[in-house]
Amino acid sequence: MTTQPSPIFRAATLADVDAIVALVESAYRGESGLRGWTTESHLLDGQRTDAADVRALIERPGSRVLLAESAGRLKASCHVERQGDAGYFGMFAVDPAEQGSGLGKQVLAEAERIAREEWHCRGMRMTVIVQREELIAWYGRRGYRRTGEYQPFPYGDERFGIPRRDDLRFEVLLKDFDEVAA
Repeated sequence: MTTQPSPIFRAATLADVDAIVALVESAYRGESGLRGWTTESHLLDGQRTDAADVRALIERPGSRVLLAESAGRLKASCHVERQGDAGYFGMFAVDPAEQGSGLGKQVLAEAERIAREEWHCRGMRMTVIVQREELIAWYGRRGYRRTGEYQPFPYGDERFGIPRRDDLRFEVLLKDFDEVAA
């Protein structure tokens, strides 16, 4: 097994919007997403994000789209945002060819570091579609717990995809940084 070089992390700029959209779409939708394990194509059709949404995240105060690059190529990205005393983690995408390499763990750890050290947050929150049990388990192994708090899926808003079933909803996952440090 070859050791992956450590990625270079940086904040996205508006010049990165098209590359981020392409990465997110490749990880969640379409043929390339089927090669990785993060695909939602069995749950949703349509787009996962678009240039206007990514641009808004980059420009939003207290928000950062984090990029992980290796050998000059975008390999992973996520959105992290300060929301009061917690960070919010979302729009996480790893190139399907890189999934399983440990890169996702590195990106999540860097997002947590930003929330904890730069923004002095006490924890990190995220929402995951409840039908994504393998993904929820992956986050559980990284210290996130299910809260039992649910949010409705935005049916009728095609910016989030076109649902293939009528029982989708999000569950809030939470990692308390104080508990992890104890």
